[in-house]
Amino acid sequence: MRVSSAEFIRNYGTMTDQALSEAVTITRNGKDRLVVLSAVEYQKLLARSRRVVLSSELSALDLDAIAATEVPETYAYLDAETHNQ
Repeated sequence: MRVSSAEFIRNYGTMTDQALSEAVTITRNGKDRLVVLSAVEYQKLLARSRRVVLSSELSALDLDAIAATEVPETYAYLDAETHNQ
């Protein structure tokens, strides 16, 4: 769900209740600015971002999928960043 900051403020109670079941993106001047989500979902995101997976834990299917992955041309500029470090 996307709402303007003015709408979020006007309907704070309703919007925060909505954020318990789905993320609410708050916009400013038409651009995404903040996301409000439940504490449970936030904890899940934190846990997921900190989980380390060793390559030895990946299946052959996972490894094949990684090997077959191609970076879209629009992100080719990122190659220059890794080569310049």
